[in-house]
Amino acid sequence: MQTEELKALVAEIQKNKAESQTVETKAAAAGCPTRLFDTLSSFSNQDDGGIIVFGIDEAANFEVVGVYDAQDLQKKVNEQCKQMEPIVRALFTICEIDGKTVVSAEIPSVDISDRPVFYRGTGRIKGSYIRVGEADELMSEYEIYSFEAFRRRIRDDIRKIDGASISVFNRERLGEYLDAVKRERKNLSENVSDNEILELMGVTSDGVPTLSGIMTFSLYPQAFFPQLCITAIVVPGTEIGVSGEDGERFIDNKRITGAIPDMIEEAVEFVRKNSRTKTVIDDNGQRHDKTEYPMKAVREAIINALVHRDYSIHTENVPVRIEMYRDRMEIKSTGGLYGKITIDSLGKVRPDTRNASLANMLELLKITENRYSGIPTMQTEFRNAGLPAPVFSVRHGEFTVVFKNNIYKAETNVRGHGSAEQILEFCAVPRSRAEIVDFLGMSHYYAMSAIIRPLLNEGKLKMTLPDKPKSKHQRFVRV
Repeated sequence: MQTEELKALVAEIQKNKAESQTVETKAAAAGCPTRLFDTLSSFSNQDDGGIIVFGIDEAANFEVVGVYDAQDLQKKVNEQCKQMEPIVRALFTICEIDGKTVVSAEIPSVDISDRPVFYRGTGRIKGSYIRVGEADELMSEYEIYSFEAFRRRIRDDIRKIDGASISVFNRERLGEYLDAVKRERKNLSENVSDNEILELMGVTSDGVPTLSGIMTFSLYPQAFFPQLCITAIVVPGTEIGVSGEDGERFIDNKRITGAIPDMIEEAVEFVRKNSRTKTVIDDNGQRHDKTEYPMKAVREAIINALVHRDYSIHTENVPVRIEMYRDRMEIKSTGGLYGKITIDSLGKVRPDTRNASLANMLELLKITENRYSGIPTMQTEFRNAGLPAPVFSVRHGEFTVVFKNNIYKAETNVRGHGSAEQILEFCAVPRSRAEIVDFLGMSHYYAMSAIIRPLLNEGKLKMTLPDKPKSKHQRFVRV
């Protein structure tokens, strides 16, 4: 870092009145801070590293207070860096601001194969930290294990499942798989028995089904792993906990079980069933219905969540979650990014594969392509649909993809621009629910709960069958 860059960084800190994901401030006017280990660890363990700026006092509204002695400060910071495992190599820069000395220590990111960086004095479990916003938080045992799993190439997807046998397999699916192996893997097509193929492909180990084998071929994998499933919910608002007009917390709520091929199809159908449709009239006056989310992208996201999640003993009690809100859908799976891939490089470079055997099985069954095209497909589908780009994030070992829609914004705009007057005029003659929904061009749920119900409560609309509010013959008419 050049001195001018350091001065610019200090100015930015004072403007924002805050630290950040990659910036930490320390006063150091009376001496070197004695405990930098947490920040040294957290900055080293993130891809962007970080910068510690000495001579700025957060407690004094980020005033420049200067350091006690720039040379001694560097020496003592370096001594603390040497107590880390592996040793941290800080890069120092010194500048003068308003007659006071400011020192920065750039903490480089370490290669993922060397993480987590931790303070030797407390050990790996109690000395490994991760940066969350402007705070240094102790890593969980699982987060530490994730680095260890990559470094040691632990294959959780082919661990043996005690108590299981191939008798629980779907024989038809297993037969299709064996045929595909013999057809696609020519070196296994002759003089290799079916049992040997299952062993070589990771479906079994010493004759016992592996986790991948159970999750792909078992008639009911949840007999062994009750939580290795999908929980799917639809909520009436934009946050969990906000109730609908009738006090309902969920519009739909389902636990999806079965083998991975079956869960994929059922989850896609759940999203399809609960997705809203936006009506678009083209320049020729032709009506076109656009689904809330591109279903091809939805399918890819669900596949990614099931195939690339972590299947270690640390996470086998955590299901994949699908959460549908009024303005977005979130798909969450345990297990952060695997290997050296970063959020910014998703879809651009070939990543390491966490569950290689599982991915290979599903490829041969034609469930997945296994060509690292999932992320690009999602991005392309949303771009072609004119929707905001998918947002990917990792927090505390959990990977989340967020799909945003345009329907919620459109509904909100319609409601705020005379929809009440429009619907009252439309209902000068009795109208059915279907006619109202079609007229407004929005979802049934939103039309009835956000538009019609308030008008009924205000006495501006009435039902033709007030004693039978849910009747299919119900009509709504202006008072």
